[in-house]
Amino acid sequence: MLDHFLSLNQAAFVAAGTVLFPILAAVLIVGLIVGIFQATTQIQEMTLSFLPKLVILGIMVYLAGPWFLRILTDFMQQDLSSFWHLTYLP
Repeated sequence: MLDHFLSLNQAAFVAAGTVLFPILAAVLIVGLIVGIFQATTQIQEMTLSFLPKLVILGIMVYLAGPWFLRILTDFMQQDLSSFWHLTYLP
């Protein structure tokens, strides 16, 4: 029973990492580029650093949203099916 919960926990971390890593990587790269631009031009405006990150986040969710949703629904189907098998154990 403990093995089942540990494998479920591992699967949850893998699913969350698979969904979050591309978004975080894209936002990190855009933030780095904007930071370099701000350092070279000495423009220290907060909206200049926030707005491109928000735009790239929206683009990533729009483009990869169906893929993210498929990963999360597959995880939930596996989670719920294994949960019901676990409840019928003697």
